[in-house]
Amino acid sequence: MQTTMTNKPEKPVHLNPWRRWSWLIWLVLVAGVYTWAITGLHFTGLQESAGSVSKSIVHGLVNPDWAYVYNGSGEDLVSLIIQTLAIALLGTFVSALISVPFAFWAARGEHEWGHLRSGSGKIVLTLIRTFPEIVLAIMFIKAVGPGSYAGVLAVSIHSIGMLGKLFSEAIENMDRGAEEAIVSAGGNSPQVFMLATIPTIMPEFISYTLYRFEIAVRSASILGMVGAGGIGTPMIFAIQTRAWSRVGIILLGIVVMVLLIDTLSEQLRKRLI
Repeated sequence: MQTTMTNKPEKPVHLNPWRRWSWLIWLVLVAGVYTWAITGLHFTGLQESAGSVSKSIVHGLVNPDWAYVYNGSGEDLVSLIIQTLAIALLGTFVSALISVPFAFWAARGEHEWGHLRSGSGKIVLTLIRTFPEIVLAIMFIKAVGPGSYAGVLAVSIHSIGMLGKLFSEAIENMDRGAEEAIVSAGGNSPQVFMLATIPTIMPEFISYTLYRFEIAVRSASILGMVGAGGIGTPMIFAIQTRAWSRVGIILLGIVVMVLLIDTLSEQLRKRLI
């Protein structure tokens, strides 16, 4: 018994016009935004002294002031780089400790009011990190005076918002297996927290803190420009007096410091994760 099979013609697939031409629409939107941004810039031309100043800057950067590296005055490059590292380290350490309760506040939970608690915590952390570090530094300079103390406060407060957000995400994404095991064995809440929660999230907390320290080193190098201590203070003075050789050695010191900190932090984070 033979059966005949008839092949029905397939219906043509009609693509959604939006899906077909969406790339072109996005291209036009992006081009429009760039065009609007470029036309909003008002170029007034180069200054007459641009050529000579540029040559002086390049000459100073190529021929840095090596005598400024260390002269024992406490205002040399080495001393101020150590001060910059101290500002970044202390600011990051303080913010890491204060960020922990903020992180548990902002972490999303499974309780009845968990979303409300988490939402309020996230709003607070967002408000904290809304203020740039340089703005906080200017505000603290008015309160406590210029110097390293204002820089530490600026780095600490701003880092609370950043680390609190990262810590809360680590808490939300942590593996709950150890907590469930202790609960099933009859453990109470403090035992679950100390024996399961803290050991599970601590490696990520330390990793995020090291990453934040890398950023704080760069920030502390700039805060001195507004009087918050560190290597930024002599750099802004050198720029104002057009001592480009001094600017060159300061920039070289900042580059070496950042490279060393980034390399060391990366190696430590690889061991933790």
